[in-house]
This record gives sequence, C-alpha cells and structure tokens, in this order.
Amino acid sequence: MSSPIGLHRVLSPAGVLPQAAQRLDASPAIADDEVRLRVERLNLDAASYRQLAAEHGGDGERIRAAVLGIVEARGKMHNPVTGSGGMLIGTVEAAGPASPLGLTPGDRVATLVSLTLTPLRISDGLRAWDGLGEQVPCAGHAILFARSVAAVLPADLDPRLALAVLDVCGAPALVRRTLTGLLERRDGPVRVAVLGAAGKSGSLALAAARDTGGARAVTLGVVRDAAEAALLAGTGLAGTVVAGDARDAVGLAALLDAHGGPADLTVVCVDVPGCEHAAILATAPGGTVVFFSMATSFPAAALGAEGLAADVTMLIGNGYVPGHAGYALALLRSDSAVRHLFRARLEHRLADWAA
Repeated sequence: MSSPIGLHRVLSPAGVLPQAAQRLDASPAIADDEVRLRVERLNLDAASYRQLAAEHGGDGERIRAAVLGIVEARGKMHNPVTGSGGMLIGTVEAAGPASPLGLTPGDRVATLVSLTLTPLRISDGLRAWDGLGEQVPCAGHAILFARSVAAVLPADLDPRLALAVLDVCGAPALVRRTLTGLLERRDGPVRVAVLGAAGKSGSLALAAARDTGGARAVTLGVVRDAAEAALLAGTGLAGTVVAGDARDAVGLAALLDAHGGPADLTVVCVDVPGCEHAAILATAPGGTVVFFSMATSFPAAALGAEGLAADVTMLIGNGYVPGHAGYALALLRSDSAVRHLFRARLEHRLADWAA
C-alpha cells in the first residue's frame, strides 16, 4: 500500500521518512497516487556541489563519479557529508489516477522538493556532464509522492534559468514574510543584511527585501571578495555592499558597525560552514536570523546564541512557503538586476567555486 509521504519507498532503515532514509526504492512502477518523471537536468544545491568539488580536487570526472555513486547507492541524490541534495527538471511520463498534484503526461516540471527525498535513477552515466558546474544534464527517472510539490516550467524562460531560480525560491518568500512582520511591528527603517548576497538565494533575498519594504528596507549585501562586491554593486540590489568573511564573527560585526550597525534581519545564504556565530553577532537584539543555507550547523547556531546571550529569533529556511515559486519567478521577470546575476551564475565554472 502506498503512503502519501513516500514511506513505501523507504528500503532502509525501516520506519523513517524518505529524507532520513539511507536508501530508497527508485523502481519505475508507480502507485496510484505517484508521478514518474523523465529527468533531464539536476540542480545540485550549492553547499553539496562545493563540498564535492573540494573533496575531489576540482576533478570533473571524479565529481561526476561521486554523484553517480551516491545516486546508485542511495536511490536518491543525498550528499552524505552535507546532508543536502538539490532539485530537478523533467517531463511527466506517467501520473497515477489518484495523484493530487494535477500533473499530466507531457508536462515539463521542476520539482520543489529536495533530491534527498526523491527516488531517482540515472540511466546515462551522466555522460553529458563534465562535473564542473552544479547543473547536471542527465537521463533517468524520478518519482513524486502525493505530498510532493512541483511547478510546471514557464514557457517564457530558459529552463536552466527557471531551474536555478526555483531551486532557491523559498528564500525570497520567507524574506517577504519575515520582513513584513518586522515592518508591521516597528516604526521607521528596518536594516536587512544578506550574507552571500551575490549568489542565487542571496540576490533573490535582496530583491524581496526591496520589493517588500521599499525605502524602509535598508539593505546591506555581504560578499566574499572585491570581484563579487563589484558585481553586486553594479546591480543596485543592495544599498551598501561590503566584502568580508562571513565566518569571522568579530570581523563581520565590526564591518556592520562601520556601516550603520547590526541588522534587524540577517539572511544567511553562504554555502560554506561556520557562519552561524557571525550571523548572530551581526543581528541586533530582538532581531531575526534566517539561515537559508544547507551548510548551517543548527547546534552551533543554537548553542552560539545561548553562549552570546543573544536575544534573536532564528529561523530555518525550509524551502517551502505557499506561493514561493510564483513569487520568485515574478521577481526574476520584473527585476533586471536579478536576471543579470542569475545569467552570470549559469556561466560559472568550477574555478568560481574556489574557497
């Protein structure tokens, strides 16, 4: 008997949800409430790809073999080091009569659930992928459950661009929701700091802050180096752009002090570990930190805030907010700066992932 949350696909260990499973059943036969997709492209999440690239010394063939090995061993793309996966695009091959997702054969869709819980089988050995970027052209199939989420790809956008946006579409929606609450509770401006502001989720977070708060949202984008600072400054997405190490808690706090003080809302979009304490110190008492990064150590965040006696609210960016896909795509269509950054991102190669 099938389960709407995919319990019937769990091979080991018994009794856990698909995301926590060590191995899933990725067989192509579908239950009445499942959907099978013909996969054309994976989008590995940034933290997972960076870890794989570092572990394998930038060797594309070894990175490709590692991804293949993970999928073959686990029946899903679930990086055992970062615990993260990504998402995919594909075409609906079959939809069970009891599926509530509203998809029909021939629909081209992006999954809005993690690859860490999506049964996946690769059939082409990833031969079309050189291993040197986070988007992975491939052939195979994937399974969606009754409780999965997917979006039909918009006809007016390059599928690669749409995939890149939908991969992080929870970030701008969560920023909009959180910032709206802060604006309602406070008078005057609200300071918003985005760590990793030139990346996919970071640029969308800045765009959402500007869209939501207008002139009341005072934005600061933190990037890793002068080259990213120049790129972001040229878009006008952030009111202030600074280069700094988001892992250096004391240094980052001093940097914010030099540019107006701590933030009321800090959004962490950095895809390397060790940014938890810096984000907490960068946030004003009574403020909010959104951790929208799979590199986050939530024990480090919780214990660090306790040790610093920091009165901050910390949110996990879980990737799902109602209406998140439509809002992210609307920002992409309406904001030329966001489009510029995403198109530049699609051209990035492995060299751009150096630590």
